[in-house]
Amino acid sequence: LKGGGIIVANESTILGLGDLSAPVAIVSLIAIAVAVVLQVLNVKGGLLISIIVATIAGIPLGVTPLPSSWSFGLDFSAFAAPFQTIPGTDTMAIAQVFLQPALLLFVFSLLMSDFFDTMGTVVAVGEQADFVDENGDVKDIQPILMVDSAAAAVGGFVGASSVTSFVESTSGAAAGARTGLSNLVVGILFVIFAFASPIIGMVSSSATCGALVVVGYLMLSDVINIDWTRIEFAFPAFATIMGIPMTYSITNGIGFGFISYCVIMLVTGKAREVKPLMWVAAIAFLAMFILS
Repeated sequence: LKGGGIIVANESTILGLGDLSAPVAIVSLIAIAVAVVLQVLNVKGGLLISIIVATIAGIPLGVTPLPSSWSFGLDFSAFAAPFQTIPGTDTMAIAQVFLQPALLLFVFSLLMSDFFDTMGTVVAVGEQADFVDENGDVKDIQPILMVDSAAAAVGGFVGASSVTSFVESTSGAAAGARTGLSNLVVGILFVIFAFASPIIGMVSSSATCGALVVVGYLMLSDVINIDWTRIEFAFPAFATIMGIPMTYSITNGIGFGFISYCVIMLVTGKAREVKPLMWVAAIAFLAMFILS
């Protein structure tokens, strides 16, 4: 909603309603309307269609950025970035972590962020894809985390932004993706469209607004599975749900939930029911919040 100009910053109330007559907001509203209508009608590929329709609608309104160049080559200048020397020095980039201990805090923060962003995404996508059992556990979580960790490391090596699971994958599950075949198709398309970045760059945040709003609705529908009569479960869930959008971070929201859960269980005399790993994670989150 922020990227689509529907929600804006407000000095008095933190958030406020944007100018809905602005071209950016108009395209966003078109995207939302098309995405919701097609979702109601169970149209296959409805979310993708909404993005295409909004992108086209944004051209006359000046919202869709037209390509300024048609260079379809790839840039490999950041390849092996961690092992490249820092300009003006003879030191490799990765060695700076050990030469400047303060950077270890950033490494720790990135570790926590990547791990819990992945966990939050996996649970959200798993719920949508029916891969979560009656206890709320995702099946085969270890291979998922191994693949995600390896991808993040490879992404850093080639100098790309973090190669990790994203919550937008929920839209794929909502469209019917259930097997690894969908991942292979997406991966192949990523390779193909890497050479068509000028065209992909035409898709604005307003155009994707509708798809992400529908994804938000699909994710929120799972709150009915929370036992709201038990505060030890309900309040941490509430803290997580509110913390994620208010701090713009999945990791922060999960941290609020972990810490509040452990505190509530401690003061209610149920500390023994909390698993050791939960205590470790809660303390790590607390340290991250304080040190950062």
